[in-house]
Amino acid sequence: MILHPVRDPRLVTTRRGGTLSDDHHQLLARWAASCAEHVLPAFETEAPDDARPREAIAGARAWADGRMRMMASRASAGHAMGAARPLSGAARLAAYAAGQAAAVPHVAEHDLGAAAYAIRAVMASAGDEDREEARLRERDWQREQVPDELRRLVLEDQARRDHLCWGVFGD
Repeated sequence: MILHPVRDPRLVTTRRGGTLSDDHHQLLARWAASCAEHVLPAFETEAPDDARPREAIAGARAWADGRMRMMASRASAGHAMGAARPLSGAARLAAYAAGQAAAVPHVAEHDLGAAAYAIRAVMASAGDEDREEARLRERDWQREQVPDELRRLVLEDQARRDHLCWGVFGD
C-alpha cells in the first residue's frame, strides 16, 4: 500500500479540504505519466498488442489537459492494472506504473505509486549486481522531471512515504 494512513493536506485538492491547487494536481499527473511512460517499453515488449497501459498514461495526460473526466482516467487505471495481472517482473511493474499514473486524477498521492513502480520495473530489468545502480539512475531521472514548483513537495513526500514504497526513493 503506497498511501499513508494520514493524508498530507498538501496532496489533497482544495475542494476536498486540502491545499493542492488544480494546476499543481495536473502537474503531478503529467509527472506521473512521464515516469510510467519511461518504463512502458518493458511492458510493450512482453505484451505488444495490449494498449491498456499506454491508454492509461494517455488518460492521465488527457485529464491534466482537461480533455478527460476523472472517472474515465480512473477507469483506465483499472484496465492497466488488469493488463499487469497475468505478467511478472518488469512488464507487470511497468503496467502497474501506468495504472498508478492514471489514478492520480482521483487521488494525487498515486503520483508516487507511478514513480515507485517505474523504479521497481527498472530494477527488475537490471541484473542482480546492477539493481542499486539502476534504482538510483531511475530515481534521479524522475527527480529531474519534477516541475520546479513541485520539487520540494515531491521530495518531502518521497521521504515521508519511502517506507511504503519499498524504499526506492532513499539514498
